[in-house]
Amino acid sequence: MLVIPSIDLTGGRSRLVWWPGASAGAGAPTDRPDRIARSLVDAGASVIHLVDLDGARAGQPQALGSIAEVARAVAVPLQVAGGVDGPEQVELCFAAGATRVVVPGWAIIEDPDRLAACLAIAGDWLGVGLDARPERLREYPWKRYIPPTTLEQVVTELSGAGVRRFVLSHGGVSPDLIALGRLKALDVEVLVAGGVSDMGTVARLADVGVDAVIVGEALFTGAVSLGEQQPGVARSEA
Repeated sequence: MLVIPSIDLTGGRSRLVWWPGASAGAGAPTDRPDRIARSLVDAGASVIHLVDLDGARAGQPQALGSIAEVARAVAVPLQVAGGVDGPEQVELCFAAGATRVVVPGWAIIEDPDRLAACLAIAGDWLGVGLDARPERLREYPWKRYIPPTTLEQVVTELSGAGVRRFVLSHGGVSPDLIALGRLKALDVEVLVAGGVSDMGTVARLADVGVDAVIVGEALFTGAVSLGEQQPGVARSEA
């Protein structure tokens, strides 16, 4: 099971302050995304997930400078989410140094042309973000006469269109292991974000075939581990 650290970006800084030596009162805290990413890679991270919170609100990438700084600091894939709703935003993120991008499912699930345009640029480096909760799938304002009603149906449809990576959120609640297990038969990469608060959950997700978990605050506090690192956390005011 791959544990992917997530850094939430706002105002060009990390939303959470990284302080690896907090428990021992050692080291210096930082909210610099590039320094945090460098520290995480040194601790064993092989992918970094960057969330452009300002971009998600604006509908356009807002953290391109921070993405570029992280890209210069580390030599691992950078996966960017937030404000990436179409091909133009995909190109902007790649130009800044991203190697993977995540587009929200609502932006492309019923827009085949937009999905095809994103895939033409990103190929297998494109991920689609979906809220995996059944009630959210039912509440989605579907335009078609007979909409998909399960996560498996949505993933099957999008994978048939060429999507190979899915980032599944759960609104902070525990992931549905049964629904995730049904995806194992599909030729897709499944990453779970949200609802992962301890190593027991990581193990259960691995058992049902999930490829990776994306972890932010739980990793920063030490509830989920990355190598031997046991960091602490503080809120950033930036």
